[in-house]
Amino acid sequence: RLRDTPEDICFEATANAIALHPARPLLAAGDVDGDVYLYSYSCTEGENRQLWSSGHHLKSCRDVAFSQDGQKLFTVSKDKSVHILTVEEGRLETRFPKAHGSALNCVLPIDDHVFATGDDGGALKVWDLRKGDAILEAHQQEEYISAMAVDSNGKILLTASGDGTLGVFNVKRRRFELLSEPQNGDLTSVALLKRGKKVACGSSEGTIYLFNWDGFGAASDRFALRAESVDCMVPVTDSIVCVGSLDGVIRAVNILPNRVLGCVGQHLGEPIEQLAVAPGGQLLASCAHDQKVKFWDVSGLAALVVDDYRKKKKKGGPLRALSSKAVGSGEDFFADLRDGDGDEPGAAAGSDSDGGD
Repeated sequence: RLRDTPEDICFEATANAIALHPARPLLAAGDVDGDVYLYSYSCTEGENRQLWSSGHHLKSCRDVAFSQDGQKLFTVSKDKSVHILTVEEGRLETRFPKAHGSALNCVLPIDDHVFATGDDGGALKVWDLRKGDAILEAHQQEEYISAMAVDSNGKILLTASGDGTLGVFNVKRRRFELLSEPQNGDLTSVALLKRGKKVACGSSEGTIYLFNWDGFGAASDRFALRAESVDCMVPVTDSIVCVGSLDGVIRAVNILPNRVLGCVGQHLGEPIEQLAVAPGGQLLASCAHDQKVKFWDVSGLAALVVDDYRKKKKKGGPLRALSSKAVGSGEDFFADLRDGDGDEPGAAAGSDSDGGD
């Protein structure tokens, strides 16, 4: 039987990190026990398959990322190590055992040979696999590096930090460029939008901060969601991001004009750890503290028209459902979208934990 989305994938421990392959229906996940898994996923019922698992990390696996060619999988851990596995059979190909002085938090492949890592102490390293070592080391931020993004040329690297700053580094020239002024709360996520002209950062306070590409010193705009937090964020189109929060709700948010469009899906009451988008932008995957990876159909988001005009409406209505699996979904949710932004009820309290490390 065909489904709209693949079935949930259940894990024995909480999955902290997920990534979707750039070309094939493959999902990688890393869990709090340090195990890494590769699954093939399918919209045909009963067709999700575990392809391999790897238990090389000694502590929680904090992030996973596919190389751009899809042949390697990068994983980083609280045990301070970076592992590079072959996607085909999960063989450990390269290992940097004491890559950083602090627990690693995130990894970002930049091109076929270069990748970046960020740790809990605010340190960034950029590595070149041809040299087998770091080519840039910087410690400009005072708190953990939560997320990273790079421009399409692989030149400018952005780092979001728990100290509320956005760091800007020039990979090609191997140097630090600047730090933004600190925003309220931890910056938890970073995404490039509007063909690379805008950068959006999520914060633990539930605000999205926007920066112009040539103006990283200060935020150009801010948008407070009626959400307890923005813990993770992925761009789905050039203007729409999906954000995950402590309340377990995944919201679709349009950037400029700034609108909460509605709810794509939820892990009810379970904080969302990470989101990932499949190639083509049709499917979104999410992992949360319920030890499940869930899939959501986001193919309809690209067709939504968001007007600048904003109708006055009563506050505190329910969040609109944007997919058939979103709670409260009805037949008429697309008809409502042209009324402006979706108002949301107060977020449910979620447990505030450090990703189960």
